[in-house]
Amino acid sequence: MFGFPYFMTTLAVLVVVLLISMFRILREYERGVVFLLGRFYRVKGPGLIVIVPVIQQMVRVDLRTLVMDVPTQDVISRDNVSVRVNAVIYFRVVDPERAVIHVENYLEATSQLSQTTLRSVLGQHELDEMLSERDQLNVDIQKILDKQTDAWGIKVANVEIKHVDLDESMIRAIARQAEAERARRAKVIHALGEQEASEKLLLAAQTLSKQPQAIQLRYMQTLTEIAGQHSHTIVFPLPVDLFNHLQEQMPSRKTETAPRQE
Repeated sequence: MFGFPYFMTTLAVLVVVLLISMFRILREYERGVVFLLGRFYRVKGPGLIVIVPVIQQMVRVDLRTLVMDVPTQDVISRDNVSVRVNAVIYFRVVDPERAVIHVENYLEATSQLSQTTLRSVLGQHELDEMLSERDQLNVDIQKILDKQTDAWGIKVANVEIKHVDLDESMIRAIARQAEAERARRAKVIHALGEQEASEKLLLAAQTLSKQPQAIQLRYMQTLTEIAGQHSHTIVFPLPVDLFNHLQEQMPSRKTETAPRQE
């Protein structure tokens, strides 16, 4: 007689536990992929859902954007420079059914695919392109990953290359190259300045040659500027035309004094 009540009590407890286990609560960002006797049944959630024990099984899928850090990859650029590159990927599940059925582990699959894509895409570019066109490389990698993960129900939203680590010798070589480029630009700018200055001086000389009095005015202006300087030494410039004028006058004076001596 003691066995029957104990059996009923145990059975009641099992029924209560079974009923409680039937109810599942999924958050707003979660979905449940339900299988009925091993076959896909439907996607449920969010909120309160009912799962028949033993007959039905449920796999939770998070729909929030996930951030995955791609491990550092050794990449050889198109110009045979070895670099170490790492990146970060932002993606989320848009189709829970395909994310669970079409791939065993979508997180691991996305991680491995991102590593191989990062090496293959960067290997097609030179080092200068990796350093200067990083935004375009991010877009290219994102498009490739998004296309390949579409069959898994995953949407790759963004890819960002974080670091491009170079060897110390390569860093010094790039520094020397940048220094040489700056020196080249400085020489070109200096030469352009000399060219423009010579053109302006030529125009000024042509303008002054049209009116001889302009030379004298310029000469007086130069004397005024020199007089305003507080210096113990004053350089007094003499125009070359003055000496030419004196040389022209000296032969005439000799010819005038010669008859008087006779």
